Amino acid sequence: MSRELTPCQLIERSIQKKYRKELWTPFVAAVKRYELIQAGDRIAVCVSGGKDSMLLAKLMQLLQRHSDVPFGLEFLVMDPGYAPANRRQIEMNAQKLGIPVTIFETDIFDVTVSVEKNPCYLCARMRRGHLYSHARELGCNKIALGHHFNDVIETTVMGMFWGAQLQGMMPKVRSKNFEGMELIRPLYCVHEEDILAWKRYNGLEFLQCACRFTEAVHASGDGVGESKRQEVKQLLRTLRRDNPDIEKSVFNAIHAVCLDTFPAWKSRGEEHTFLEEYGSGNEK
Repeated sequence: MSRELTPCQLIERSIQKKYRKELWTPFVAAVKRYELIQAGDRIAVCVSGGKDSMLLAKLMQLLQRHSDVPFGLEFLVMDPGYAPANRRQIEMNAQKLGIPVTIFETDIFDVTVSVEKNPCYLCARMRRGHLYSHARELGCNKIALGHHFNDVIETTVMGMFWGAQLQGMMPKVRSKNFEGMELIRPLYCVHEEDILAWKRYNGLEFLQCACRFTEAVHASGDGVGESKRQEVKQLLRTLRRDNPDIEKSVFNAIHAVCLDTFPAWKSRGEEHTFLEEYGSGNEK
């Protein structure tokens, strides 16, 4: 007679069995393709309490368990000023998923609540600084964030439409302010719709963002709400009706940029134009 599986074991089985193709396979593919993890790494997995970071924590835990490459993990939760109910939800989900989180507190929500212009941008920068600092104190050389495939696509489109630049989201980045630290994005190839399907299948409820600026997104019930990122998300949904591979095309495009066809570009902070070599005989 087989023993009854715990909720945590059932969640792990859903990742490795039912959603193996959608979650586990693209996760491992990104880790290998972009060389995100090396032997001896100590990685702080940053858990915000949302579906993406919670799944990332579970995937990283499973990878550590089954990988031939030895690496260490810390599961780091920063409380920026959550309401008590939201803090409890994070703790309960972490317990259900078998994630041993370390929680530290900051006053980020109090600082950003009075900021009228780009409060989310300021909040993200402050969060990242605190996470880098605390991760380094724990002896980590990397932090892992839960940005997924759709975040990559939406960031690229937002940069074109509102930032007037072609700028992607890298799978890994060296920190400019914390020497020796690196940011990695292991969910780079995982689609948001598959994360949502996994969440619903397991009957899990995670935080959205838990700040007043994103209450409209939660209230909308469709994950869209009102922001530039949500506008892009809705636009891509509309375009997908006529071209189901629209997001895949954008993803492939940022991996095949043809600089020879651009009149200007930036590299390592320096601006360049096609005129630098035009007429010299060196242009292609």
